[in-house]
Amino acid sequence: MVGAIRVHATGGPEVLAFEEIDLPPPGAGEVQIRQRAIGLNFIDTYQRSGLYKLAGLPAVLGMEGAGDVVAVGPGVTSVYPGDRVAYGTELGGYAEERNIRADRLVPLPDAISYDSAAAMMLQGMTVRFLFRETFDVRPGTVMLFHAAAGGVGLIACQWAKALGATMIGTVGSAEKAELALANGCAHVIDYKRENFVERVREITNGKGCDVVFDSVGRDTFPASLDCLRPKGLWVSFGNASGPVPPFELTMLKGSLYATRPSLMSYTATPEALRANAADLFAQVAAGSITIHINRRYALGEAAQAHRDLEARQTSGSSILIP
Repeated sequence: MVGAIRVHATGGPEVLAFEEIDLPPPGAGEVQIRQRAIGLNFIDTYQRSGLYKLAGLPAVLGMEGAGDVVAVGPGVTSVYPGDRVAYGTELGGYAEERNIRADRLVPLPDAISYDSAAAMMLQGMTVRFLFRETFDVRPGTVMLFHAAAGGVGLIACQWAKALGATMIGTVGSAEKAELALANGCAHVIDYKRENFVERVREITNGKGCDVVFDSVGRDTFPASLDCLRPKGLWVSFGNASGPVPPFELTMLKGSLYATRPSLMSYTATPEALRANAADLFAQVAAGSITIHINRRYALGEAAQAHRDLEARQTSGSSILIP
């Protein structure tokens, strides 16, 4: 028996229940890992609430974590008991131990701690596919990045600076503005005090941004479109304030482009997953990116962690400790 957080019905944070569950031996192609740290992400709240449909109930939430291999199933030769590993795309993370497909794991370098890995896998790999595949961020790129002081946002601040891009970030407080600036964000807009569309126009001398990265959703739409230059790209990759409502294509005035990417599609193959993680680990090892963990919760405190995340009371990354 191992401890895990399960949901038996979708709803608010109160549906998260700490339970003892049976964990069978790993099956063919699977690995059993003892988790040292577990990531906390907005996608967890979307799945818990029912915004993103789960395959079935009851379910164990959580998409990322890091730990040690304790057993391998038949046919697994890529990892061995005792190996340090991490993952960022597989449901079932809110548990002391779990089984996971071997091809969804990546080896964890000795230089990276379990806590940092759990805080960076989903968030850091998200920034990597956004900046290197969804849009080719390079020196001279001007971007707007919403929620710049969140877990994804702080990684984006640092990675954008390393690439020579100009990042304009939105935040919700003076404290978060200082945090984003300290991590390399070139310009910060406090959306509670300023109109971000007007400020973007001022900062860019009326030209607009090449790309807008938007994980907020309903509250920043359609204003995000007004921040783009002609033929610019709006990247909607989250719903922190709720889903973007249906809209007419005529709203993409100025020949704008829109996309709705996901980490799962960009890391669908083992090769793509390993390439993404390797690039992320290299950035961290080189000192270009520091992972900021500002909240640690015991696994049994997952419901409070969800409340804090949804109330936007967190900055940087938060993790659960089994």
